[in-house]
Amino acid sequence: MKKTIASILVLLSTSSLAYAKSGYVTDSVDLPLRSGESERSKIVKMLPNGTPLTLLGDNTENGYTNVQASNGAEGYILTRYISYEPSSRSQLEAASKKLEALQAENKLLKEVQQSGQEAGKERDRLSTELSELQQTAANAIQLKQQRDQLQERVVTIERELQQLKRENQALSDSTNQDWFLYGGGLALFGVLLGFILPKLSWRRRSGGWDTF
Repeated sequence: MKKTIASILVLLSTSSLAYAKSGYVTDSVDLPLRSGESERSKIVKMLPNGTPLTLLGDNTENGYTNVQASNGAEGYILTRYISYEPSSRSQLEAASKKLEALQAENKLLKEVQQSGQEAGKERDRLSTELSELQQTAANAIQLKQQRDQLQERVVTIERELQQLKRENQALSDSTNQDWFLYGGGLALFGVLLGFILPKLSWRRRSGGWDTF
C-alpha cells in the first residue's frame, strides 16, 4: 500500500515537472494566490502585477492553474488571469533598464571618443613641441656655425690689423730716416754755403779793388 502511494506521488510530481512552463500574472490587478482551487480557499499570497510564475498544471473544469511564484510560494490562481507574455509594466521596466544600459553605454562611448580626441590633441601638441625643439636645435647648430665663422673672421681681421700696424711702423721708421737724411743733407749744404759764400764775397771785393 505504501509503495503504491509512493508511486502515485512520484507520478504526480513527475507529471507536474513535465507540465511546468513559464507564465506571468496579468497587469490588470493584484491577484490572490490560493491554497486550493476555489474562491473560498485560503489566500497564500497576493501576487503583484507581472509576477513571474512557473505553471505546474491547470484544471480546465474549474478554471484554476497550479503555479509557483518566483519567491517560492505555491498555490492556485485563476487561469484567465495568467498571461504567457510579460506584463506591460514588466516590459516597460525591462525596456527602461535596457534604455538605461544603452544610455550608459552611449555615455561611455562618448567618453572614450572624447578621450581619443584629447589623446589626438595631446599627440598633436607633442608633435608641435618636437618640431619646435628640432627647429631650435637646428637654429642652435646654425648659430654655432655662424659664431665659429665670426670668430675665424675676427682672428683674420686681427692678424691683418697687426700686419698693418707693422707696415705702418715700418713706414714711419722709413719716413723718419728720410727726414733725418734730408735734415743732415740740408745741414751739410748750409755748412758748405757758409764756407763758400765768404770766399765768393772776398773774391768779388778783391777783383773790384784791382779794377780801380
